[in-house]
Amino acid sequence: MIGVRELRTDLAAHVRRAANGEPTIVSINGHPAAVLAPLAMSDEGSPATQLSSLVNSGAVVAPRRGDGRVPERMVAVWGNVRLDRLLREIRG
Repeated sequence: MIGVRELRTDLAAHVRRAANGEPTIVSINGHPAAVLAPLAMSDEGSPATQLSSLVNSGAVVAPRRGDGRVPERMVAVWGNVRLDRLLREIRG
């Protein structure tokens, strides 16, 4: 377990270790707060399966629309704009 200060001083080395499979527990004031671990790289499963696993883990919220429709145009997003105001402008 390492502290945030130590992580800052040698971040590149800790990221390399995580990429090689060695997780690092990061602590704040001596209490575990986060884990720096390798990404799970898997080519198995369809995008729908991957999305459902993200929804089940609570990482994302399931889409309300189930028809699979994709918007026909890109939406420009500006910094420092509240999401609810942006959606209101797009939806009219």
